[in-house]
Amino acid sequence: MGRKPRFTKDQFSTAALSLVSEGGPKAVTVAAIAARTGAPVGSVYHRFPSREHLLAEAWLRLAGSFQRGFIDLLEKGDPVEAALYTVRWVRRHPGEAKVLLLHRKEELVAGGNWPPEVRRQAADLAGELRSALVSFSKRFFGSPEKRFTRRSVFALVDIPLAAVRRSLEEDRVPSTAVYSLVRESCEALMRRMP
Repeated sequence: MGRKPRFTKDQFSTAALSLVSEGGPKAVTVAAIAARTGAPVGSVYHRFPSREHLLAEAWLRLAGSFQRGFIDLLEKGDPVEAALYTVRWVRRHPGEAKVLLLHRKEELVAGGNWPPEVRRQAADLAGELRSALVSFSKRFFGSPEKRFTRRSVFALVDIPLAAVRRSLEEDRVPSTAVYSLVRESCEALMRRMP
């Protein structure tokens, strides 16, 4: 039986995300990841074929984790709780939030040259979110009309993201006052209409 690896993919991914949060995508080098984890550079390359692959996988893991929580709330059918999810998550995970909300995934991998399997996973994530929002909107408004889906996306995604972005750009955790603003906006937009 082989020896348990001393350093895991998750440790390297976490280190990469921390480096992005602190200094942007350019701060992430294999040497910096190795230094952050205390691992030899060769250990990083043993787990990931390249810096780009590591960053792509780290982004996917983070985006998937965030998205699962949001979709779970959509499935429960409460639009206010779904809208507040982003604010709560950002307040609990400000470093990770900076990675997801301030850096487009294309910035993390030079030229957007993501490995094909990672591109497929990213497309699957995006499709899963679209599908969940459409499904929620149909259930909530009782109609498949696109205008209701657009309204849901605006209330549950766009407004909460806008509400936290400035704080993240200023390297601050959003204040608790944002909760009531997001709640009021969501309640106003998500009234069931004829």
